[in-house]
Amino acid sequence: MELKEKIQQNVNTCSAPSALKITDIRFTDIEGGPFENSLIKVYTNQGIVGFGEVRDFACKQYALMLKSRLINENPCDVDRLFHRIKQFGYHGRQGGGVSGIEVALWDIVGKAYSVPVYQLIGGKYRDTVTVYCDTDVYGKHDGKAMGAALKKRMEKGFKFLKMDVGIDLLLDEPGTLCAPAWILDAMREDADMPVFKRGGHTTEENLKEKAIYDLYNIEHPFTGIHITEKGLDFLEQYVADARSVVGYDVPISIDHFGHIGAEDCIRLLRRLEKYNIAWAEDLLPWQYTKQWQRIAAATTVPLCTGEDTYGKEAFREIVSSGAFSVIHPDILTAGGILETKKIGEIAEEHGVAMAIHNAESPVAFLAAVHTAAATRNFLALEHHSNDIPWWNDIVIGCDKPIIADGQAKVPTAPGLGITDINDEALKEHMHSKVKGLWEDTSDWDYIWSHDRLWS
Repeated sequence: MELKEKIQQNVNTCSAPSALKITDIRFTDIEGGPFENSLIKVYTNQGIVGFGEVRDFACKQYALMLKSRLINENPCDVDRLFHRIKQFGYHGRQGGGVSGIEVALWDIVGKAYSVPVYQLIGGKYRDTVTVYCDTDVYGKHDGKAMGAALKKRMEKGFKFLKMDVGIDLLLDEPGTLCAPAWILDAMREDADMPVFKRGGHTTEENLKEKAIYDLYNIEHPFTGIHITEKGLDFLEQYVADARSVVGYDVPISIDHFGHIGAEDCIRLLRRLEKYNIAWAEDLLPWQYTKQWQRIAAATTVPLCTGEDTYGKEAFREIVSSGAFSVIHPDILTAGGILETKKIGEIAEEHGVAMAIHNAESPVAFLAAVHTAAATRNFLALEHHSNDIPWWNDIVIGCDKPIIADGQAKVPTAPGLGITDINDEALKEHMHSKVKGLWEDTSDWDYIWSHDRLWS
């Protein structure tokens, strides 16, 4: 036997990235982490598997429908494949399919070339990523209780926080809200169950849930909800009490105001300016840029939006409006890793910082870590699963805990830094309406349509 043949016997010749092909795409659905998510595996002919994720409370069919357009394609051609499927994404949860697949493709590329994803998109600006901890306190409570919950986050090392300050706090406070009676009645009916667990029901017993679902799809300018002076007093005291517990050294952003119009947003933010707010998030639908400009002109509280926005084109309009100090894309809506990196660069050109929204599993979180590491104007990355003890267990191969002392270490292993998904952990938290792990999806292999958008 010749020397060359002897050498080839000990070499993995099935490792040429140029010969990679996508062979299958499968999913596993989980719940309680704290949201519902669909994890993605993209398989290849060389045994390399890429991990992705469909955004929280999005429909995995948004990703399944892409399978027939990706089978037998080379996953290393990420940008080409992204532009092939980009038209099938949209704002909100509809961006979840395209974005989740894009994440999995980058994971494959990193593994194929044995480099971390951040290196593929330009290299890193930082070795660790600042994480801000979103904090919920459920049931009737006051600002002191919220402050105590935030303080516990600080004791775990978080140095950037977020809390909700919204009209749901006023539902049981007489004289604080003025609105059409049916709207307030429906909101009180729904107070014990988040709206995202509702909707889509048509059976007789679920008509009430459907009505509540429809209520929460009324955009802010059309609800007729107004906060009274008593209500503004209550919300200001809530924030003051929270600040009195945690102090003023740590940044606190605020979110989930409720579907109120621009005028009430201005009245509220003027009251809250003195409490040193890091940013006020998603006061209105992101599309209403002229109303956002009115708010920005009337208050010194930094404004932030973007978690429901898809694609760099829409973000270019947002940042060019001049209304925002911070944009806040979600990797799994914005278009994935590279698109979010491009969005950050657009924001940087306009002097706008980029935070990253995240309410998903460690798969999407680590994808966001790589993007944050490679983005110069990055500010902070959200973590919404601090109270989920098994959150770290979902993935295998990366450093644990994933977040320590309010920082996420940037993985240096290939791809996202994940070697596998922990199926044993998933079995314990599998979605109650799903039959099993990584089920066959061959029914989606041959879905076809005339995808061209012009004649």
